[in-house]
Amino acid sequence: MGRHLISIEDLSLRDIKKIFSLTEELKRSPESFQNALRGHKFALIFEKPSTRTWVSFETGIFQLGGSSVYLGPGDITLGIREETRDVARVLDRYLSGVVLRTFAHDTITEFEKYFTNPVINGLSDQEHPCQALADYFTLHEHCGSPSKPVLAYVGDGNNVLTSLLYLAARLGATLRYATPKGLEPAAGVLAKALKMAASTGAIIQGTYKPDEAVDGADAVYTDVWVSMGEEKIRAKKLKQFKGFQLNAKLMAGAKKKALVMHCLPAHRGEEITEEIMESKNSVVFDQAENRLHVQKAVLLFLMGS
Repeated sequence: MGRHLISIEDLSLRDIKKIFSLTEELKRSPESFQNALRGHKFALIFEKPSTRTWVSFETGIFQLGGSSVYLGPGDITLGIREETRDVARVLDRYLSGVVLRTFAHDTITEFEKYFTNPVINGLSDQEHPCQALADYFTLHEHCGSPSKPVLAYVGDGNNVLTSLLYLAARLGATLRYATPKGLEPAAGVLAKALKMAASTGAIIQGTYKPDEAVDGADAVYTDVWVSMGEEKIRAKKLKQFKGFQLNAKLMAGAKKKALVMHCLPAHRGEEITEEIMESKNSVVFDQAENRLHVQKAVLLFLMGS
């Protein structure tokens, strides 16, 4: 069986350090890796629309000398037109790896059971590991270390927060999060993160008060309040997030030069103001760029190249 990236849980601290080291090399000397995946073909199987995940993976594979095929929401319809396990076993005979962007996390875990080459979670309702890796690599670039800065997350207890919690715990970092009541990370997720943290010295703290999470933070992170597929409960969620906007008043509680982070797409005027999104401390587009570099490193790491 090959190595997969389904969850941050799949990576040890040593693995993460190796991916970050590879990312630095790839950014510094991309031409040295232009044939690293020559002859390899990958599929990007996406049940959801995408900008960064699609373009960054397709571009990254091309820059490494490989090629890819995009299979969108209407092309395969996993589990509907054909069973997921059957698609996985067929594609396993054609491809060197697959990136899956799905609604149900179970779709990825089932696919992984029947696909012997690398499977990468490009996003599911449970986790977004590539995003979290790019986020902490961005902190590494701006703060000199991925584990030293205090990261505050203000928003939904969603897939992004889950991956950030696992990664902070692995790195021995400090992560404070504030969510509305009823929108906390799942109990099982928090239990896993705290168990990992106990062995690394990481500090994981949750609250319902954004100002408590942000107090003295080195970086403040937010995400959309209404995720894809939640449009029917939009009005309800917007009420729940009253007081959670990342604005000048909230940012005043963080360190003076605290970084502003967002995984995009951003809804200016909802979870973040225009002023903060476009401020000089914003590293939002550094995060977006680092998706490309980190994912290239992930591909090389999983392929053993």
